[in-house]
Amino acid sequence: MTQLPPRLAAFHANGADRYGAVTDRGIIDLTPEFGGRFKGLKEVIEAGALPDLLRAAEGRAPTYREEDVAFLIPLANPEKIICVGVNFPDRNAEYKDGQDAKARPSLFIRFPRSFVGHGRNLVRPPESEQLDYEGEVTIVIGKAGRRIPREDAYGHIAALTLCNEGTIRDWVRHAKFNVTQGKNWDASGSIGPWLVPFTEAAQLDDITLETRVNGEVRQTDRTGRMIYDFRYIVNYVSTFTTLVPGDVIVCGTPTGAGARFDPPVWLKPGDVIEVEAQGIGILRNGVEDEA
Repeated sequence: MTQLPPRLAAFHANGADRYGAVTDRGIIDLTPEFGGRFKGLKEVIEAGALPDLLRAAEGRAPTYREEDVAFLIPLANPEKIICVGVNFPDRNAEYKDGQDAKARPSLFIRFPRSFVGHGRNLVRPPESEQLDYEGEVTIVIGKAGRRIPREDAYGHIAALTLCNEGTIRDWVRHAKFNVTQGKNWDASGSIGPWLVPFTEAAQLDDITLETRVNGEVRQTDRTGRMIYDFRYIVNYVSTFTTLVPGDVIVCGTPTGAGARFDPPVWLKPGDVIEVEAQGIGILRNGVEDEA
């Protein structure tokens, strides 16, 4: 993988939740310097201070090795986590309902408690063995707005991260008009590992997105093929709700989820899922059964 740009992460170390800059040599804890001003990375984003933290980390030695911390989801308490469904052409072809996906995007909401951080295990509940994976590029809003024009959309994005939008498949079909039940099991998905500040269109417009399970490539595509591009997503979502700093939008997964195999292939304890996107990094998680 190519060298990654500067990035910021939330993590737990020495008995406390912290945040800092991630480098190729380790993690620089910035909590002692900025913790009095910003409780977490959401507050950093609200203040437009991501560049300040990165500047403060320049030239400093790491405080921790990555393996010595527990990564948290980058934003502990976003006001909104909005997910876009069926956003790649091959993924839409999997649905035989005759609907034109290009008309409007399918959207649903997830709760922060349904996600864990990088390196943590996804949890398979006793009520279902149908835990599935969905690798997705995720944007974080940095500037508030309502009815944001497409041409202004990128100016409202502060950072990028990754999501494994883990799903309990049989529970998304418990009712006719929603998928909420199957999308919000505690610790069923992951977000991370970190935030990459968004500075130019090339970071999003046509990057590679890939999901691997135990090293086997299961999903791969490019964001340039998305049915609803990132500009449209920001424009459309902000039509009905005000987007605020720290809001998270999970932007859709390619074909290749376990539900589409014949027979389906569900995640099980011991599996390792990696979601990788060009210029963002690798989000890696294992699987365990709920205790």
